[in-house]
Amino acid sequence: MDVLEVKNLCKRYPAFELKNVSFTLKQGKITGFIGRNGAGKSTTLNSLLHFVHPDSGEIRFFGKEVRENELSIKQNIGFVSSGVNYYPKKKLKKITAITKSFYHNWDDAAYERYCKMFALDQNKTPEQLSAGMKVKYALALALSHNAKLLILDEPTSGLDPVSRDDLLDVFMNLCDEGKSILFSTHITSDLDKCADNIIYIKNGQILAESEIQTFVDSYKVVEFTENELNPKQKETLIGAKRSKKGLSALVRSSEAGMFNGAYTDADLESVMVHLEKEGNLC
Repeated sequence: MDVLEVKNLCKRYPAFELKNVSFTLKQGKITGFIGRNGAGKSTTLNSLLHFVHPDSGEIRFFGKEVRENELSIKQNIGFVSSGVNYYPKKKLKKITAITKSFYHNWDDAAYERYCKMFALDQNKTPEQLSAGMKVKYALALALSHNAKLLILDEPTSGLDPVSRDDLLDVFMNLCDEGKSILFSTHITSDLDKCADNIIYIKNGQILAESEIQTFVDSYKVVEFTENELNPKQKETLIGAKRSKKGLSALVRSSEAGMFNGAYTDADLESVMVHLEKEGNLC
């Protein structure tokens, strides 16, 4: 059974529209959710959790339809957003005492463990925390009620590289325990380190859903000067842009042989950057 199944999710705003968004999440996997600002990531996540109400579509967590089982489903979901705000002048221990009352499976020992791991002083208030420490506190809350699925909206935003790396280790350990993670981020190097799968949204539509390595391996990066390519080679280019050596673009791995070895392996960031520039002409 899939942890999450989304079918033909639609949400229309005056200046933006989610269009038939569909994907699934497997148990015990980290799935990266990527796309540029305004592509529809947060709208999708907010729709999943019923913070906004979709116009149409089907959302099932653990095989249950969310509209009919929202309360029981949310007992098994942990949600973290970099934009979550708490009562600014209340001590963390007071906020935690209120929060834990909503969860049947709250684990005090786990909460204390994560507070120690993240160096959280529970006598501080949210207004005394840095942006990164606020994210760590939100994660401690989300991880402490034995959620089966974590939905993370830019969770590593504001964290230093060492703290981000520590957090990725936590995520991978959770997946080893059978938990699942949907991880929205702009820091694609984090996904290179920990993600199993990728969902890529562009202009409100799912552009790709794949194992991350399969997705990245399907492209190569070529660098060239404006006049050195023949017309047939130019037809294969995806998202040409300026580079240190002149111009760069993606090509599909199946067509890379046309460039006589003058290409390099892509990574997730280079694929995303070039795909967002698709349609550029060199």
